[in-house]
Amino acid sequence: MDHGHSHMRSSENNLKTAFYLNLLFSIAELIGGIWINSVAILADALHDFGDSISLAISWRMEHLAKKGEDAAFSYGYRRFSLLSAFISALVLIGGGVIVLSQAIPRIANPIKPDTNGMLGFAVLGILVNGVAVLRTRAGKTMNEKMVSWHLLEDVFGWVVVLITAIVIKIKPIYILDPLLSIGITLYVLIHVIKNLRSTIMLFLQSVPEKVDIKRIKDAILKEKNVRGVHHTHAWSLDGEKHVLTTHVLLDASAKKEDNRAVKSLIKSFTQEFNLAHTTIEFEYNDEDCSMPSHPDEHD
Repeated sequence: MDHGHSHMRSSENNLKTAFYLNLLFSIAELIGGIWINSVAILADALHDFGDSISLAISWRMEHLAKKGEDAAFSYGYRRFSLLSAFISALVLIGGGVIVLSQAIPRIANPIKPDTNGMLGFAVLGILVNGVAVLRTRAGKTMNEKMVSWHLLEDVFGWVVVLITAIVIKIKPIYILDPLLSIGITLYVLIHVIKNLRSTIMLFLQSVPEKVDIKRIKDAILKEKNVRGVHHTHAWSLDGEKHVLTTHVLLDASAKKEDNRAVKSLIKSFTQEFNLAHTTIEFEYNDEDCSMPSHPDEHD
């Protein structure tokens, strides 16, 4: 559990760093856009202010996710990290739609950009957002993954600005700007939608991808005096830490050693499947299960 809290502190610090970097760069863009009289830079400043709001929400949610269990949330607040990932995905998708709505019309009517201003802000944008990506890319929660894609979108965007500015300085092919912007936006949206699907599945309490329930049940059934396994459920708290519950039917002659063997087996799966909470209910074949069985569930 100490390792878990340490990782969550690291996640919060990464998001805090990303927020401040993004906010400061947004302010620099606003000042620079007015200075070089660039509407494009001012528009991106507005976009980055939106990113900063999203990062602030992610940072706050990650801080809240550190809270332990209480009367309202018996498993703690880790799922607030998932909520933040969902919000970030919606912001990203909304931002992508706005970029596409601006870029597509420019294919027919490309606008000559201020290449010197573009070059300066492109280099600064790549550096600032690149540092933020490095701080969040190794994150394991869905929240950090979504924020990482958020920041990576900005890095790609500034790479496009840099390449476009260099090419346009050599030859005035103004249509490159909207074409590359559309391509990168679509690339990012595909990955964001994929992560959004994973987030929604976790909200619906689907079995985490790396948790093999059949393998766990088969292993338990091989233990001495185990007659059946049912009501086995697994879900995730935040995309990183998972929960497992199961009912184990033992022979009436089973002893404490048999209980310990099953518990030890489940414990062996804890690290492999990132199980933060496990609950095992033992029953004996001379008593009825305290919960009604699902029609499709078998021992």
